[in-house]
Amino acid sequence: MHKKFLSLLLITVFLSGIAFADVTPDYLSKIIPVGSPNTIAGEHFTGKSFLAPLSVEQVGIFNVTFEQGSYNEWHIHHASKGGGQILIAISGRGYYQEESKPAQELKPGDIVNIPANVRHWHGAAKNSWFQHIAVEVPGENTSTTWHGFLPAEEYAKLK
Repeated sequence: MHKKFLSLLLITVFLSGIAFADVTPDYLSKIIPVGSPNTIAGEHFTGKSFLAPLSVEQVGIFNVTFEQGSYNEWHIHHASKGGGQILIAISGRGYYQEESKPAQELKPGDIVNIPANVRHWHGAAKNSWFQHIAVEVPGENTSTTWHGFLPAEEYAKLK
């Protein structure tokens, strides 16, 4: 009897932990889906991120959800003509930073226009999940290169 109780208790604790880990804050968008774990570029994020493709025809539009403290590597969206990216913050709190400029806080409703060939990073604040819509601006000869993470000490200084 004691073994059955202990086994049941351990299974309950384990399953509760799994369920709790998958819970997202109430302030995340209920209209636009969080999506699935980001397997496309997930290795370029410091923590968990989720991706929900909203459109993949004509213009790529994606909802990107970052768990608190997750941000992506410095990267560049290259294009010989056109290109770049537009970010539309929809929930939570995050940051965007271009190379050689201070990081700027992003809150719902903020929009960032990122020209092609500009090195930058973006992601969640350390104490908040963050969602943004990422719009891929059509261009010619487009590609993305990744350039390593912002040092953790610098990220930790952000409020």
